[in-house]
Order: sequence, then C-alpha cells, then structure tokens
Amino acid sequence: LRAPAVRAGWGAGAGEVPGAVRRGLLRAGAAVAAVGALAGLSAVAVALVARAAVLREVWAATAPPQGGPGAGLAAALLLAAGALWLPGGVLPRPVAGAAAVVCGGAALFAAPMTPGLSAWAVFAAQLGVVAAAGVAAVRAPARAVAFAAGGCAAVGALSVSLAALDGRAATFAVFGLLGACCALGAAHRAAAPAVRAGCAVGAVGYAAALVVAAGAVAGLPWSWRAVAVPAVPALVAALAPRLGPVRVAAEAAAASVGVLAVALALAARDVPVLALVLGLAGAVCAGAALRVERRALGWAAGVLFVAAAWVRLAAWGVAVPEAYALPVAVPALAVGLLRRRRDRGASSWSAYGPGLGAALLPSLVAAWGDAYWQRPLLLGTAALALTLAGAHRRLQAPLLLGGAVLAAVALHELAPYVVQVVGVLPRWLPPALAGLLLLVVGATYEKRLRDARRLRAAIGRLR
Repeated sequence: LRAPAVRAGWGAGAGEVPGAVRRGLLRAGAAVAAVGALAGLSAVAVALVARAAVLREVWAATAPPQGGPGAGLAAALLLAAGALWLPGGVLPRPVAGAAAVVCGGAALFAAPMTPGLSAWAVFAAQLGVVAAAGVAAVRAPARAVAFAAGGCAAVGALSVSLAALDGRAATFAVFGLLGACCALGAAHRAAAPAVRAGCAVGAVGYAAALVVAAGAVAGLPWSWRAVAVPAVPALVAALAPRLGPVRVAAEAAAASVGVLAVALALAARDVPVLALVLGLAGAVCAGAALRVERRALGWAAGVLFVAAAWVRLAAWGVAVPEAYALPVAVPALAVGLLRRRRDRGASSWSAYGPGLGAALLPSLVAAWGDAYWQRPLLLGTAALALTLAGAHRRLQAPLLLGGAVLAAVALHELAPYVVQVVGVLPRWLPPALAGLLLLVVGATYEKRLRDARRLRAAIGRLR
C-alpha cells in the first residue's frame, strides 16, 4: 500500500503529510490569517483616527473613554503575527517578517485601549510598545523588519502624541519622552540610514512642538509663539557639523519648522511679527551659510532679509518704490562687486545687471507717472553718473542701462515742451523737416553705416 502512495506523491514515508495537502493547508491558513489581520488592522486604524478628535479642543482634560479593537481582534492579530513569523510560510521571509511585526505591533498597541484603564496606564503601555518598536527598528538586522518596526513606531508615536494633547502634563511628558527616544535613535550608528534620518526628523519635530506648547503655557499669542519657533532651526544649525549622516534630514526638518513659524505668523495676521520672524529665519540661514558646504543658504538668507524689510515697510505704510527696490539692489551690487574682484573676466551684465535693474527700473516707472520734479532729477543725476562711470571703466551694463534711463527721463521731461513747440509751428514744417532728414541720411548712408558699425564694435569691446 505504501508504494502506490509514494508513486502518487502522497509522501516519502509513513506519518508524513503529503506535499499537496501541506501546501493547501498553508494557503488556507494564510487566507484565514489574512482575513483576521485585515479585520484587526482596520479596527486599530479606526481607533487611532478617532484620537484626532482631541484637536477640536486641545488641553480640555476630558479623559475620553478608550475605544480599542477588542480582545478578539487583538488575539487574531497576535495569532496572525505568530503564523507569519514561523518559517515555511507562503510569503517570502522578509515580507512575512515585516507583516508579522506590523500585526504584532498593532495588537500590542491597541490592547491597552480599554475603558477600564486610566489614561496614564494607557500612555505608559503604549509608550512601551513604541519604544520596543523603535529598538527593533534600530537594531533589527533585516531591512524589511527594521522599516516595518520604524513605521509602527512612527504611527504609534503620532497616535500617543494626539492622545496626549488632552492634558498639559501629558503633552510635555509624552512629547519629551518621544523626542528623547528619537534623538537616541538618530544617534545609534548601527541603525539603517533611513531609520536614523526618520528619528532625526522626529526629534526636530518634537522639539518644535515643545516650544509651541511652552508658549501656550506662558500665555503667548500665536504670533509670538511663531517668534520662539525659529530657536529650533537655530539649534540644528549650530549642531549641524556634529550630526553626521543625519545632518541633511535634520536640516530639512529644521527648514520645515521655519516654514511653520512663518505660517503661524501669517495665520495670526500680525504683520510686524511676520517681519520679525522672516528676519530671524534669515539670520539662521546666514549663520548656516558661514560654513563652506552650506554657502547656497546665503541666497535664502538674502531673500528672507529682503522679504522681512518689505513686510516691515508695508506695515509702516511706506509706498515709495525706492524703499522696496534699494534693499534688493544694494546686496545684489555688493555680490556683483565681489564676483568681479574674484573673476575679472565676468561680464558686467551678470555682475551688475540685476542690481542696476532693480535700482533703476522701478524708479523709472514711478518717474513717468510722477507730477513732481524731485524724482526725475535724482534719477537723471544717478543715471548720468552711472553712464559716465560705465564709460570710464569700460563697462557695458552701467553704460547702456544708465544711458537708456537717462534718455527716458530726458524724453519724459522734454516731451511737454516739444509738444508746445510743435503746436506753435506751422503744420507743414514737421513733414518738411522729416523729409529733409531723410535726404541727409540717404546722402550720407554709407558713412552713417560705417559709424554705426564702429559704435557697435566699440560697445562690443566693453566688458
């Protein structure tokens, strides 16, 4: 009886489970475990999302009843995690390990969420689960398991943080512990780089949240809380050389915190405080730009300083365009001057063109609609001096820009008198003069063409 069974594929010996039956049982068990895992994970997700209701009234200290998935679904998740963790399953080993970590973490995290436990007991149990998941993320040798544990730790930390917003003491205790755990995870050198980067982002985020919470305890309005938030990017910029591989992630998180500070100031609709926040952000970028590897932040610092100056001028009700143009033009000309000193072959257009354009063009537009004589006089004097300086230094950009602005100002100032003179003259005289001019130009066309070519060549030789 045994030989036909062996030939039929029922097993190699007595007492062994046939291969086909074993595979069928594994697949059926996997399907049942998947159904239980999906039901348990969906219930846990609903319970976690329900905690966001605390955002309607932060620090209300209402101690809402905990609602979890129930003991049955938690047990189903644990059984699914155990089945996935055992070898010889249907899924590949890395995928099965990651799924087992997710199911086990969800079951352990949701198990304390029962109506009978106090809020502090729930916080303590869930913080323990988050800490265990974080330790698994930084110490697990398999990358899939480490990333799954890191994801569980991140979701659990977010859920506990939302629940902690129901009370002030809970907020500071939970945020402080989680921030410290994130800092320790970022400092663990044996962890995967992505896990360390995530921990660094979490540490910066919790530091910013603690600053905002401290401002709320102190009774500061939202606008002045925004003034305190840039202290976190400043600390990150000061510690950046010591952060090692997580430096980029920490600096990116610090930049996001800076954006949060600006958003808080905008939401408060306090224009002077917004100018102060922009100035502080510019100072942080300027301090970070002192290091060679972060020189590009100097441009961000310049933009933030200019924005701060513009916002401050708008708060003062200043409407003069030169007040807005000069804070841009002066730094641009200074940068162009430094560039020309370092690279004598740099074009004057690339070095001085942006600064001169920012200084002259807004004033020119304003001068054409200005009924007074002070702005055209000052602008014409500046354009004349710029034209002479460009001709003396043999620089193309100052010469052409200054000459064009000077010609435009002269045309604007002389236009009324020209109109009056043309109105006094006989009507046949302007067409006669135009015809005479065409005759002269036509008679001396070759000479004028040579003069134009020489002028173009002379301008082309300028730098």
